[in-house]
Amino acid sequence: MAKPSVELVRALRATALRLREGARYEWGHYGACNCGHLAQTLTNLTPGQLHRYAQQRGGEWRHQAEAWCDTSDQPFDLVMGQMVRAGLHVEDIAQLETLSDPTVLANLPGGPRWLSANSRDDAVLYLETWATLLEQRLQPAAPTEHQRFVGRA
Repeated sequence: MAKPSVELVRALRATALRLREGARYEWGHYGACNCGHLAQTLTNLTPGQLHRYAQQRGGEWRHQAEAWCDTSDQPFDLVMGQMVRAGLHVEDIAQLETLSDPTVLANLPGGPRWLSANSRDDAVLYLETWATLLEQRLQPAAPTEHQRFVGRA
């Protein structure tokens, strides 16, 4: 799962909110799909720019992520670089495309279940659940009884 960061949690929540509020959603469009919406948030690029960059190489988001080169100056590699610097792993991007991260699915409100990759509502639910999981990992753990005892000395 992604490396927890405040930036990534905020980006996931902002993306979910934008989708919830009716932003254009088109699963077959590089800039308006699950990954495209998160990329918009993290890069401030438009859906059209993301789509053009992705078409230069071709392949779905997961293929683009697998082909990512961190030393390339290709536009889509630069997009991927920003996403990785925000805390995402290549696997996270592939799983976001299909809404399939097992940890996210296991923690969905109402219980574990499969989601439809091309459903706006399911994408919003996935993004919000993922943000909550990362947020929980950011919070410092409550001190153990031993740590509290040692702290008194």
